[in-house]
Order: sequence, then C-alpha cells, then structure tokens
Amino acid sequence: RVNWAAEEALAGFPGPTIAVIRGNCIGGGVSIATACDLRIAADDAVFAVTPAKLGIVYPTNAIERLVRLVGGSATKHLMYTGDIIGADRALRIGLVDETHAAPALDDRIAELVAVLLARSSLTQGATKSMVDEIVRDGRVKPTTTRHWEDEMERSGEVREGVAAFLAKRAPRWPWRRG
Repeated sequence: RVNWAAEEALAGFPGPTIAVIRGNCIGGGVSIATACDLRIAADDAVFAVTPAKLGIVYPTNAIERLVRLVGGSATKHLMYTGDIIGADRALRIGLVDETHAAPALDDRIAELVAVLLARSSLTQGATKSMVDEIVRDGRVKPTTTRHWEDEMERSGEVREGVAAFLAKRAPRWPWRRG
C-alpha cells in the first residue's frame, strides 16, 4: 500500500518528472520509472518485471501504466517471462524515451532539466493533465479544455511568450503551479 501510494503521488505530481536509470531497474524500479513522465537511461541499464519468478500478482496500478506505455503484448512478455532486457530493447518497446552512454547521462539530464525549467510551466502542466486524460479516457473532456483555456487567459503566459519572442529575449513566465 505504501508503494502504491508513493507511485500514485509521483504519477500525479503536476510538473514534469524524470526517471534517471542507471544499472538495474527491476520490479519496483520499473514501477517507479513508469510513474514518471520521462525515462532516460544509461545504455548499459537493464530492466525486468519479475512477479512470475516470485509467484506474486503485480499491483494493478503498475500493470495499467506499463500497458499504456509499452502495450499489451510487451507487458505480457515482460510479466510472463521475468526476462531481463537491455536498454536498447527498452527503448525499442517504449519503456524508456532516450538512452545515452553512462558517462554522458548526467550531462544529458542537466541539459534536459535546464530546458524544462526554461519552458512554460503552464504549458507543461496543461499538457501533462491533457495527455494523462487522453491516455486514461481516450479524450480530453470539455471541462478540462475550458479549465486550461481559462488558466491560459488568466496567466499572462501567452502575452509574455509573444513579447519575449518579439523582443528576442528569454521569457519570464508569470504562471506558477498552485
């Protein structure tokens, strides 16, 4: 129950989350990684989901996220076999978004974090909310659309983004997560 709650809190965090994966990402490690928005791995990382080796039923929240991420067939293969797969296969099936040589991983993460911090947190929050809703429900509900349109209007983000673009300067985003 504690793990479930922790993973749900991570998945529900309103801003972008990144799993940085080095070495072994096995069982609960995969569950934590799939609760994140992005997964960046060292090219020598390995992955496995091993309940079949332990005789346990995997938590449904973790199975649901894994299926949404890699599809039913890849989930079944991982779950049925408990096989350890390399980062190249994890990338191919969509379990990770990027792989990098282990020595370059920290630099890539620093670069990605800098990019995310420089971008509109309103856009990130709205995108996360809507993509999660599409994945979960198949569409964005009209109430969600109205909420983010209203938030965009109130925030001043568009005015600042356009002004910064025209002035050829970095934007100073006024909206902050509540």
